[in-house]
Amino acid sequence: MNETYVYTVDQNIYINLTNRCSNRCEFCVRYYDKPIYGDLWIKSEPTADEVIAILEKDYDLSKYGEVVFCGYGEPTYRFDAIEKIADYVHSKGAKTRINTNGQANEILGEDISDRIVKSIDTINISLNATDKVKYDKICHSAYGERAFDIMLDFAKKCVNAGGNVVLSVVDVIGEEEIEKAKEIARSVGAKLRVRALL
Repeated sequence: MNETYVYTVDQNIYINLTNRCSNRCEFCVRYYDKPIYGDLWIKSEPTADEVIAILEKDYDLSKYGEVVFCGYGEPTYRFDAIEKIADYVHSKGAKTRINTNGQANEILGEDISDRIVKSIDTINISLNATDKVKYDKICHSAYGERAFDIMLDFAKKCVNAGGNVVLSVVDVIGEEEIEKAKEIARSVGAKLRVRALL
């Protein structure tokens, strides 16, 4: 079976580095009966060099909007690989984005905010809920209710390090929750993106 390490959605290239995740979100596409983007489950995690070789061989980066680190797992588990791939992407004049649960500092046991803002042009953090109880109820993090504060602390540190940080929620949470999410985003200095539920 061929592993899907690189795939495209619309005009963006996506990099799938791991299945590992500290959350088990109820709405995650990895649990759908019919995968939306094909089968992204991987048996082995690619090296940065393997991903770069695929990009060099199969993709003209000038034809795509962004290179996005996002697959079936939480990409920051593979942060060292992300840095190396991002360096390559930037050398080709392309932009990078990461879709993350914002738990990287806890996952890695160190603060990577200064490093991630150097590698990633847009840091998209899934807010998902407006308080720690609601977050834990739908995201089932390995860190329990602490995960919400871990995520917001990471967002704030990335903003303070000069990063372009976007918090995201899905549109089905209702107007009242969206307004609360806007206030949370303002409180950490981030933008808010309201996206459609797939």
